[in-house]
Amino acid sequence: MPFVRFLKFCVRQRVFAGAVGGAIMLMQVPAFAQNDNSDLAKQLANPVANLISVPFQGNYDSGYGSADGEKYLINVQPVMPMRLNDDWNLISRTILPLVHQNDINGNSGTDTGIGDTVQSFFFSPVEPTESGLIWGVGPALLLPTASESSLGVDQWGAGPTAVGLFADGPWTYGMLTNHIWGADAGSAASATNASFFQPFINYTTPNAWTFALNTESTYNWTAEQWSVPVNGIVSKLTSIGDQKISVGAGVRYWVDSPDTGPDGWGARLILTFLFPK
Repeated sequence: MPFVRFLKFCVRQRVFAGAVGGAIMLMQVPAFAQNDNSDLAKQLANPVANLISVPFQGNYDSGYGSADGEKYLINVQPVMPMRLNDDWNLISRTILPLVHQNDINGNSGTDTGIGDTVQSFFFSPVEPTESGLIWGVGPALLLPTASESSLGVDQWGAGPTAVGLFADGPWTYGMLTNHIWGADAGSAASATNASFFQPFINYTTPNAWTFALNTESTYNWTAEQWSVPVNGIVSKLTSIGDQKISVGAGVRYWVDSPDTGPDGWGARLILTFLFPK
């Protein structure tokens, strides 16, 4: 399978070897209900929870452009909360993409490397509001870390980001959003001007299964085009020894995308390491 070939490539390059090995170990561990994991699974559904986590999110999409290109993407997404004082937390969220793509722009060949990084910081109250709203606001930064011009936009960028959600029993629902303006420089044809919207809803069972539905929609104001994938994910929080981990898998469907973007169905695998305080 293509996704398996990509994982083997990552292992050969010593990228995520430990993460892949952890997933294999998990497959050998019998599943059992752990009610004490349910609260951790709910925290994992909260983008500004006071929980250190390191997700490795693998994605596969196809149908790019005239040559029906395909892309394999692993997002490394460490989340690091810091206590500022009795009332406020600062949460650092990083998205570092590792990309392997083929014929994305017609018969453009194969590219493999690192994409551009999105770094967000959320200032979030320690306690929810009286209505139960959990929220955070701060800056989002676009960092031109792409190892090849075809894997990024060769621009610095910045803008605001915000998240708001409610945790109601087994349900967690809300939205994360940002807008990034880029500098009109480098090899990109024009400056980045894009809005991102991620409404989400999660249901977590007492034995730490989570069923999640979200979109990760982007509107490109320059091109006046939407990209709208809808994701459905099932995950389970468990342990390997003393290490808490969450393993998930799911599918997505591209409701809308640019002419050069993906179409149809895609897939997602997620392996998350949790470090409760």
